[in-house]
Amino acid sequence: MQSIHQFQLKGLKTDSVNFADFKGKKIMLVNVASECGLTPQYTQLQEMYEAYKDKIVIVGCPANNFGAQEPGSDEQIEQFCSLKYGVSFPMTTKISVEGDDMHELYRFATQKALNGLEDSEVKWNFQKYIFDEAGMLIKVIAPTVQPADDAVLEALGI
Repeated sequence: MQSIHQFQLKGLKTDSVNFADFKGKKIMLVNVASECGLTPQYTQLQEMYEAYKDKIVIVGCPANNFGAQEPGSDEQIEQFCSLKYGVSFPMTTKISVEGDDMHELYRFATQKALNGLEDSEVKWNFQKYIFDEAGMLIKVIAPTVQPADDAVLEALGI
């Protein structure tokens, strides 16, 4: 069975986001957007990352798939996230999370044949995919569920 640890993407602030670096920590993968009604979730995501970064990693993947709500360049996205929300958790460059051009990371996250847990589709911005310390998918959480919700905290073990 494959794990999320096989993936490496170009980072917004760093040369790369290498998921193998996160072995031994739970990972919450979130597709994010700057102009979405759910964008304020960045606040809770950052708070969780700061409080629990010894146990979990949050990785944001900017995507413009829903309502064209992430129209900016990688530089504009990085500036927005840093200035408005103080984001310090790893962020990838903008990718596609659905459709024919879906990034391979999200093919893995959404296909049971690859992730071993379940088939899913990314319903909107801020959908959460939670992986265990070995990189295996353990939970898919709807976009409207706040990051600090009990269901998320329980899945992350915090």
